[in-house]
Amino acid sequence: MRKMTVDDIDASNKRIVMRVDFNVPMQDGEIMDDTRIVSTLPTIEHLLSSGASLVLMSHLGRPKGKVVPELSLSPVAEALGEYLNMKVKFLPNCIGKRTKDALKNLEKHRVVLLENLRFHSEEEKNDPKFAKELSSYGDIYVNDAFSACHRAHASIVGIPQYIKPAVAGYLMANEIKFLGTLLENPPRPFVAIIGGAKVSTKIAVLKNLLPKVDKLLIGGGMAFTFLAALGLEIGDSLIEEDALKTAMEIWLISEQMGGKMMLPVDFLVAKEINSDTPVRTVEYDQIPQGWKGLDIGQGTIQLYTEEILAAKSVFLNGPMGIFEVERFAEGTRAIFESMAEIAARGNIAVVGGGDSASAAKSLGFGDKMTHISTGGGASLEFMEGKELPGIAALSDVE
Repeated sequence: MRKMTVDDIDASNKRIVMRVDFNVPMQDGEIMDDTRIVSTLPTIEHLLSSGASLVLMSHLGRPKGKVVPELSLSPVAEALGEYLNMKVKFLPNCIGKRTKDALKNLEKHRVVLLENLRFHSEEEKNDPKFAKELSSYGDIYVNDAFSACHRAHASIVGIPQYIKPAVAGYLMANEIKFLGTLLENPPRPFVAIIGGAKVSTKIAVLKNLLPKVDKLLIGGGMAFTFLAALGLEIGDSLIEEDALKTAMEIWLISEQMGGKMMLPVDFLVAKEINSDTPVRTVEYDQIPQGWKGLDIGQGTIQLYTEEILAAKSVFLNGPMGIFEVERFAEGTRAIFESMAEIAARGNIAVVGGGDSASAAKSLGFGDKMTHISTGGGASLEFMEGKELPGIAALSDVE
């Protein structure tokens, strides 16, 4: 995937149309997590220092084509201005004559943020007229919104039809580099750890990774669907009845490949999900009725840790247990500790986005991984082997 990046262009005296993902969690107009803003700063600062002016555009939430004041990007413009130590001009509409007029005399080294793209239904419909108007704001298109690249929306795939070159920002380039390395040429041994609640959301990624990995470690609630498919008693643990047949199919594929998939050998179980409920550790086939598995046990932690520490590249998507409750966070924490250790040695430790990224940050490992993806759905689809529309739309290196 040799796509052009911001390092392949001369941005001097150019107006850059830049798609970012400022879809940040907000509460009463306050930004609760600014990770997505901070992660775009290297690209923005590079382009500004090159003598460019920037027209930034993003979505926020799901306003469904209507103006929803609570989903305005105005607070984001203020926050971005503080990081850049400059005034970021906010325009209250992403299209229209006023917007066009305001952008006419944009000087170099200046940044403008447009209002929420999804206030217009044309964004999600990939309307050509809408995309063409957005593209008229600049000379070069930069996409640094990996987390939105699995969406064929106007600002993602429409604008590159009208502006060439269309290039990746540093955040996007890093996502392609690290996730692409794991799929195409991972340093070995390559271990993938797949957790989370449901098998059904991970079927494609499990099937795509099995032939590529040396070991596939399963954790989280999805482990119980595999155990139930094998005919084992799982007590009151989470189960996806509709996924039992598929789980069995995946298990059989693994067995044909020499048993690459590993399931937990023990679990921390409880009757309730709260911080003071009684807990105990039981073997994988000894979960009593009325009890549910809420984290992997010590035996599994030891087993999985040994596999990770012997690896040269590791990919994780999904926690090992209910990490939001401290009592059931130990499994996920231990896995991150092992990944941090191999990253410190110079090996590759990559965390998928979404819940996995939240878990890494909340447990104190946000800066200890080789790479934490900013895209939940996008990173999952990438690891499923799908071509993401937003990456496909970028200009190829000639």
